Amino acid sequence: MVVYADWSVNTRKRWACWATLGNDARYRVASPTLVGELDRFFPGLCRSALRSGPILAGFYFPLGLPAAYAAQTGISDFSTAHKKFGRGCWATFYEVAGAPNEISLHRLFFPQRPGSKGEFARAQLAQGLQLDHFNGLLRDVDRATGERPAASVMFRTLGSKQVGKAAISGWRDLLVPALGATDLDIALWPFDGALADCLAAAQITVVEAYPAEYYRHLGLPLVRGSSKRRQVSRVESGARLTRWARKSGLRLDSTLRRQLETGFGERADGEDPFDAVVGTFGLLNVVLGQRPAHDPIDPVIRTVEGWTLGQAP
Repeated sequence: MVVYADWSVNTRKRWACWATLGNDARYRVASPTLVGELDRFFPGLCRSALRSGPILAGFYFPLGLPAAYAAQTGISDFSTAHKKFGRGCWATFYEVAGAPNEISLHRLFFPQRPGSKGEFARAQLAQGLQLDHFNGLLRDVDRATGERPAASVMFRTLGSKQVGKAAISGWRDLLVPALGATDLDIALWPFDGALADCLAAAQITVVEAYPAEYYRHLGLPLVRGSSKRRQVSRVESGARLTRWARKSGLRLDSTLRRQLETGFGERADGEDPFDAVVGTFGLLNVVLGQRPAHDPIDPVIRTVEGWTLGQAP
């Protein structure tokens, strides 16, 4: 089974899309659904794994920490570090700083509210974390490539491209409790090994997945004038996704096929279930052997920073 969850702090924007392997050795992809109660998500996956075998689960929130920040705090392994967040000297880790003087190595998400123009600058976050430059807040996987701009810094909590709130929600409310549960069998890629090894060893393998990266993998170029918030753009991309699915041997349920044809409706928030489908197709692209997983070789990326599944180094 393959599942991708497009993440947000807003529960109405958390959509998951599922693909199940049938007896005919073809994946059937279902229409996206809301994620629902977080404490039921991983237990439900584990119950499914008992019937279906290993599950690959991708999420749109960062997994890992910038190497420069980790060096400042003595963190050498994300798999160990995440267990400390919210406890002891890390008790305020998930509390968003309201002012620059509240930023510290153990309280790094910022800012809490919108300020006047220039009041909350990116440089303040770098200074508060004792880094020489704002670029020190980026992981290698977040940096700009020839095909796309740099991703947002994971600690930033305001702005249209911020991922800080999703990181807090994804780690604190979903992932960390699940990883600490003794009755759940979860591997974290790439920290627990190569993708094939994780899938062989655990019921569920969790990976970081980035729809904007998968647009290129699936033949959905972000051309000037197109926007996934516009229905007409989603309709055009939906036709491409349908052709890709047919070529890849996928079976789409009837509801999903109609949604792709209509661009998930007129509303701008149709982009959320649309991205859930893109994320699932991006994962399937790797599972089907049509794109390498790109298991990282660099030891810092493999143990501290993490990587996006399928993204070339």
